[in-house]
Amino acid sequence: MALDEYRRKRDFLKTPEPDGTSPTRPPKSGAGLFFSVQKHLASHLHYDLRLEWNGVLLSWAIPKGPSIDPADKRLAMQTEDHPYDYGSFEGVIPEGYGAGIVMLWDRGTWTSQVPDVDAALARGDLKFSLDGYKLKGSWALVRTRSFGSGSKPGWLLIKHRDEWSGPLNITEFAPLSVKTPDADFADILAAGNPAVWTTNPPAKSGDTGKLFQRIIQQAVAMKAGRARAAPTPERSRKRTKKKSR
Repeated sequence: MALDEYRRKRDFLKTPEPDGTSPTRPPKSGAGLFFSVQKHLASHLHYDLRLEWNGVLLSWAIPKGPSIDPADKRLAMQTEDHPYDYGSFEGVIPEGYGAGIVMLWDRGTWTSQVPDVDAALARGDLKFSLDGYKLKGSWALVRTRSFGSGSKPGWLLIKHRDEWSGPLNITEFAPLSVKTPDADFADILAAGNPAVWTTNPPAKSGDTGKLFQRIIQQAVAMKAGRARAAPTPERSRKRTKKKSR
């Protein structure tokens, strides 16, 4: 089944990710197919491109993130299919496969520019257009021979030259969530449990380890600040007394 590998890799008693048991979305074709890009800070920072097809989300992990510069050819490693409702997931994976913070970085619809998507995927050359908050215009996924193996090979994600292309670094220019307004990784972690990685973060060394430590510290500070600002029974009584005077 399409989602067997997805389920096998996860313990749904521990992860808040969708378990994929909901009925798959009926297959659609033409315009209006869903796509999303999730910014995933795990053992390494990467971006996950997801394209709705045949009721599930075809998925590629992009280590450097998408680029709107046609000169860039970004490696995109194909991963297991994901359930449709995963496309809107944002939150904290506390342990196990993919442990880290997931941000919904972009979402919208995609449209194939070829008449037969399955044939294009089998051939290793899918041309499509995106209409998201951040990514728009014409793109291509091209399978390579240099990376990957078996049923999950490496591809290249390439932006075609059009009115939506340019030398701008879109991941730096627009780094925040499209689901939670103005939220970064620290905000998402603070909404959950920042203490979960105090002793065992997903990455402990290198640049990713330093990034995790900074985000954890920011999230702990945010949580503490919210706790101090939250009304307590004593504060509520004092405010009530002042009003009654």
